Amino acid sequence: MQQVALSWLVYRMTNSPFLLGIVGFTGQIPTFLFSPFAGVFADRHNRRNMLVVTQSLSLIQAGVLAFLILTNNIHVWQIILLSGLLGIVNSFDIPVRQSFTVEMIENREDLANAIALNSSMVNAARLIGPSIAGILIASVGEGMCFLLNAVSYIPVIISLLLMKVSKKEVRSQTRDIFLELKEGVSYAFNFSPIKHILLLLALVSLMGVPYQVLMPVFAKDIFHGGARILGFLVAMSGIGALIGAIYLAARKSVLGLGRIIAYAAALFGFGIIAFSLSRLLWLSMFLLLLCGFGMMVQMASSNIVLQTIVDEDKRGRVMSFYTMSFMGMSPFGCLLAGSLASNIGATNTLLFGGAACIIGAALFAFKLPSIRKIIHPIYAKKGIIPEVAKGIQSAAGMGSLVKE
Repeated sequence: MQQVALSWLVYRMTNSPFLLGIVGFTGQIPTFLFSPFAGVFADRHNRRNMLVVTQSLSLIQAGVLAFLILTNNIHVWQIILLSGLLGIVNSFDIPVRQSFTVEMIENREDLANAIALNSSMVNAARLIGPSIAGILIASVGEGMCFLLNAVSYIPVIISLLLMKVSKKEVRSQTRDIFLELKEGVSYAFNFSPIKHILLLLALVSLMGVPYQVLMPVFAKDIFHGGARILGFLVAMSGIGALIGAIYLAARKSVLGLGRIIAYAAALFGFGIIAFSLSRLLWLSMFLLLLCGFGMMVQMASSNIVLQTIVDEDKRGRVMSFYTMSFMGMSPFGCLLAGSLASNIGATNTLLFGGAACIIGAALFAFKLPSIRKIIHPIYAKKGIIPEVAKGIQSAAGMGSLVKE
């Protein structure tokens, strides 16, 4: 709700695609700058306590925005400032939250389904929120969206405090933070599967995901609608993402996710290109559904693979690089999309971005055979794949019979 209300508020106040890009940039650039350090802290400290702090700060940010809008004291510079502050909070919240998922799962075989189910809940909110935002903006204004968002953090914080999770062993904090950061970078980018997953994710986030920041332009200038049309467009992307998350949650194995990552990125690119050329609202809504599906499946599949192959003592740092690739590249993409849209138009901007995603997917598919060879022994060793785990147990049983 807040994301839709914020983009609509900025475009209503300024009628500028460039400022839409600026607000998106300031809201997400902190993720690029601070997430790597957040990963070090996530590996050092109690992740649940860190989440309580970040969620409380997010509540305050949404409350301040609501107050300024409802009292008619809002200005664009305030929106940019508050977006930047929330971006700093999210740069710590997101990697910590991703790392915390593992602490809530007792059986590692359930990890892939848990990540997918989490994505389905997030996208259920993305589906319902924009539709409600469109109705609220049209009836009572943007301020109510921010107020409801502020209130929504209260049950989140209470839920975190009520959770019963096993205590995480806190590592020694005597080592230099930059040394630990360097160690994490070396581990991630010298390990081929992690490196290529992160690079594809970064490319799609830079060139493809910023299509969302241009939705107000398509809603207002191409489909000649208002906040309600914007809400429907964003909601269709949310429906696609929800379907993608449910699809992944229904899978019983992590086998084949590498191939799915490549297909999903390509589908996302084709969807963006087709949407940019469409001038029929119903067709555009269907294409956004495909975009949402492709984006979510690629993002969540990448998350699942990374979570299952990473060393436990480096999980926080690797997930911070995941956040940096997915969220941290978006501000550059928003800035690029806003600038390009102001010069070559929103349609040509999406054409360019979609083509880049397809090329990235093809390059990842080319590297896939070598990635599989590295990942499969890791799955076998950890017993993450049920079929492999059973095979190992059977072999062990046969060995015992031979000894007897």
